Amino acid sequence: MPRKARLDSELVRRKLARSREHAAELISAGRVTVRGFIAHKPATSVEENVSIVVAEDVEDPKWASRGAYKLLGALEAFEHEGLEVKGRRCLDAGSSTGGFTDVLLRRDVREVVAVDVGYGQLEWKLRTDERVVVRERRNVRNLSLADIGDPVDLVVADLSFISLRLILPAMSECVHSESDLVLMVKPQFEVGKERLGSGGVVRDPALRAEAVVGVIGAAGEYGLRPQAVVPSPLPGPSGNVEFFVWLNRRPAEYRPDVTTMVTEAVTASSGEAGDGARASANDREEGDGL
Repeated sequence: MPRKARLDSELVRRKLARSREHAAELISAGRVTVRGFIAHKPATSVEENVSIVVAEDVEDPKWASRGAYKLLGALEAFEHEGLEVKGRRCLDAGSSTGGFTDVLLRRDVREVVAVDVGYGQLEWKLRTDERVVVRERRNVRNLSLADIGDPVDLVVADLSFISLRLILPAMSECVHSESDLVLMVKPQFEVGKERLGSGGVVRDPALRAEAVVGVIGAAGEYGLRPQAVVPSPLPGPSGNVEFFVWLNRRPAEYRPDVTTMVTEAVTASSGEAGDGARASANDREEGDGL
């Protein structure tokens, strides 16, 4: 059995915190994730080999955008489960100023094709990096191999004002059988405007679960299977809770339990009981034939 310890003590042991008091401050600030889920209590019991990440201060200007911290947390969680990033050719769908591209380059990818519907947004240091291929004024929904060349090994996506279900057909054409996709699911763009709460925020855990399961179901139509789901370590606009889904086409040794996968992510993100999220995930799973 793996050794277990308090989270604050484990942070100190790994030299991720100066002291248990410092560890408690990091946890209180929401900067500590365990297996991709934000930790809330210093006394949480953790195994010695579990993935623990301390997010950097979001006010630190070292990254191209705040979005970098979101992808950092997701990659740390997914890499612990087997996702490979280094040396791969990547597509950043919705690159904007380049937060995701920045993260990929620092993880030593071979190339990033940065695609965005806008123009002139990508940070200069990224635009001039020889590993970056800039494709601006391109609607991701209409993207094809003619725009990016050969199929990519890894897709990351941070898109707004559009459902991921609408871009999956194009994304599925831009990958090969061994590719991975790490997509940010934003419930506020998946559940429909009429179901949003005040300020455009999705507060109901059941609706959040429905949004994630809906994207997973749509991806299944293109042979893409879910490998893992984690909440974003940082909230979106107005405090919206967002999620990352890792998909690929590789034959799974076992069929992932979508209900459990989504419920755990939604419950961890909300700190609420998971009954509503579980019911919604079950309903959608049965309806979509996952």
